[in-house]
Amino acid sequence: METTLENKARHMDVRCILFDLDNTLIQTRKGDAEACDKIANDLRNRYQISKDKATSICTSFLKNFRQCPENTLMNLDTWRTLLWSQALGEQFRHDADKIYKKWLTQRYQHLALSKKLTILLKNLRKKYQIGIITNGTSSAQWEKIDMLNIRDLFDIILVSGDLVCEKPDRRIFWKACDELHVNPKHCLIVGDKLETDILGGVEAQLGGTVWVPLSRPFTLKQDDPVPDYVIHDVMELRWLLDDVADAEKGRFCPEDDCNSNGSDFS
Repeated sequence: METTLENKARHMDVRCILFDLDNTLIQTRKGDAEACDKIANDLRNRYQISKDKATSICTSFLKNFRQCPENTLMNLDTWRTLLWSQALGEQFRHDADKIYKKWLTQRYQHLALSKKLTILLKNLRKKYQIGIITNGTSSAQWEKIDMLNIRDLFDIILVSGDLVCEKPDRRIFWKACDELHVNPKHCLIVGDKLETDILGGVEAQLGGTVWVPLSRPFTLKQDDPVPDYVIHDVMELRWLLDDVADAEKGRFCPEDDCNSNGSDFS
């Protein structure tokens, strides 16, 4: 598959790579769950409650947070503190603000881009234009982008909450292509969702679609859009494009960022 993608990529003249954000570049679901696991341990120690009780509190928060990550009637901090207050219940809700702030710190520690992914993105950008197209509310998505300090890694970032359309609507892909002055046929989309990233890429007639499924093994249903390529992890892109692989070997990556230790690329 790697050789096939590499050859097709050269043949199609890749000039732009568009990425999904959540669960593609950053492991949002995993990171949020790990942050809640940490908070559950803190709750056990703080209140001397059982593991099951602490887990139940955090599970309740995470379920409600995922169902409604933002309430436009209030700011993000107020809304999330309210969700923690509801999850903590009458007995512990007086600490909701402290718990929320600790969770937020833990969240972004777990969502931070790894050094090797940051290097990969910098190397990609030496050859291609790269961008993010993410669905979600404006405040919530821009908070992630700013808290993770990743704006400067990309040539364009589009958040559906700022626009009148979202993935899989082809218009959001075409808007990215138009602003980057690149023909859609020269673009790849890399994402974890068949129903948004891959379907949108197909309907926008991008040059290629790269699926990064959240779990393995995976199955494609009869009506699912079929991706051109499937990879386990975004880091595999470095093996799929000649110049990126060369960069990882040190041809043009910054000297301070290069590391010959094979474990860096495992």
